[in-house]
Amino acid sequence: MKSTQATTSIKRGFAAIAATLALFSASAVAQEPIKIGAFLSVTGGAAFLGDPEQKTLELYVAKVNAAGGVLGRKLQLVAYDSAGDAEKARTFTKRLIEQDKVDVIVGGSTTGETMAVVPLVEAAQIPFISLAGAVVIIEPVKKWVFKTPHTDRMACEKIFIDMQSRKFSKVAMISGPGGFDKSMHGQCLGVAKKYGIEVVADETYGGGDTDMTAQLTKIKNTAGVQAVLNAGFGQGPAIVTKNYRQIGITMPLYQSHGVASKEFIKLAGAAAEGVRLPAAALLVADALPASDPQRSVVVNYRNEYESHFKSEVSTFGGHAYDGLMIVVEAMKKAGGTDKAKVRDAIEATHGFMGTAGVFNMSATDHMGLDLSAFRMLEVKGGNWTLVK
Repeated sequence: MKSTQATTSIKRGFAAIAATLALFSASAVAQEPIKIGAFLSVTGGAAFLGDPEQKTLELYVAKVNAAGGVLGRKLQLVAYDSAGDAEKARTFTKRLIEQDKVDVIVGGSTTGETMAVVPLVEAAQIPFISLAGAVVIIEPVKKWVFKTPHTDRMACEKIFIDMQSRKFSKVAMISGPGGFDKSMHGQCLGVAKKYGIEVVADETYGGGDTDMTAQLTKIKNTAGVQAVLNAGFGQGPAIVTKNYRQIGITMPLYQSHGVASKEFIKLAGAAAEGVRLPAAALLVADALPASDPQRSVVVNYRNEYESHFKSEVSTFGGHAYDGLMIVVEAMKKAGGTDKAKVRDAIEATHGFMGTAGVFNMSATDHMGLDLSAFRMLEVKGGNWTLVK
């Protein structure tokens, strides 16, 4: 009898110890930070993208933590500077997955970097929200890959709709050699006929070119051209804009959403006057009517960013804000950081108001924005204005 009682007592003791260890284990897990991985072009030719993106992630990770974190856990940002280099992006993504063991990745400032790491995140089955623009990132749909910026195809369509309204039907194009440039160039050619647009001249420039007057002169001398579209991003479009004015082209000039920041206006100077491009409402936050449901989101983000960093906001930082907040909401809905559940929750994002617009994702749409999320802007008086 005593032996049985002793055995029961020992079993109860072990059970109590096990319960205590489980409690400590659960508590330890609850205290572990949620790791947000990022690789961004903070330096190099695409720094105008990566710098505001990293600053935004740092600012809002701190804000989320100050408010108590996510599900009682703090966020930890693990970020690397890929400098726009696809091979560096692959190296850092491997590190984020294998060594840092991040729970999700928000990053990829450029299309080239993003596409280079897609096989890695798909193989590792880790949720990845890209901050790059090309439609090839999400078409065809890749199970673990999402994006927050508007696509290049959407930019082509928004521009062509504006051209239609101005009775332009014969257009010249000029573009650079980058992944985004090539993708947007192809997308514009693909949808041009849908909008009654005929591309009558098509020129290209190199990544290191500092003068595009030869290409622009050909466009100027092409009969029938009514407007010109530069499908590109980086410093190339600013050079194109300057050369455009220098050789006296008077036709309207359109740029891509890839240069939607005050930096483009600074680089192009007075030559930027009259340039039009599609962009998020963030750049014209104060011009939005009080009744616009997006106004409070973009005004608050702009005020917080500019107050903290003492520098002007850009749509690129806004894409990082959208990506991080979508992840935060997804983890809350998933009830934790289980990667498959978080992936499913991101895909189910619906009605989320971001700086880029309203996100309604689905199994067939891993971005979730439509053309209404784009606003047509024009440079007037050295600033962005909303085209009415």
